[in-house]
Amino acid sequence: MRVNDIVSGTILIAAAAAMIAYTRTFPSFPGQHYGPDLFPRILGVLLIIFGGLLVVRGLRARVAGAPLVSAPEWATRASGLVSVGLVLGVILAFVLFQNVIGFIPLGIVSLVGLFLWFGVKPLQAGLIGVASILIIHWFFSSLMRVPLPRGLLDPFL
Repeated sequence: MRVNDIVSGTILIAAAAAMIAYTRTFPSFPGQHYGPDLFPRILGVLLIIFGGLLVVRGLRARVAGAPLVSAPEWATRASGLVSVGLVLGVILAFVLFQNVIGFIPLGIVSLVGLFLWFGVKPLQAGLIGVASILIIHWFFSSLMRVPLPRGLLDPFL
């Protein structure tokens, strides 16, 4: 769904105002003019400024005839809806089957399958899919020390 910048800017301004208001609950440091509330307030002011710019841009678009809300082009095609369904299905498959199948095999099959669906050449999809999953696995398991499920590969690793 394509939402006009008026809506996005208004939400951004409201969230920033709430963030600034919440910083009033932060403790202050005795003898200092600033404390832990300074950085969130600076960010809040910047978000309000940029939210205002979005609202102005959205108002200009509305004057030019742009709708407030419209469906994106991909949502009007069946293949676009199938693509969204496939991505959501891959996420659901990871939630349900990652412990049984394992991160590496499920990741490779999912990524290569999605690459092929989106039109990547088979050799390229396979190479990039396998390399990506192995790099992601190395990063999380070795550097970040996050245990990823081994699943079917448990006897081999």
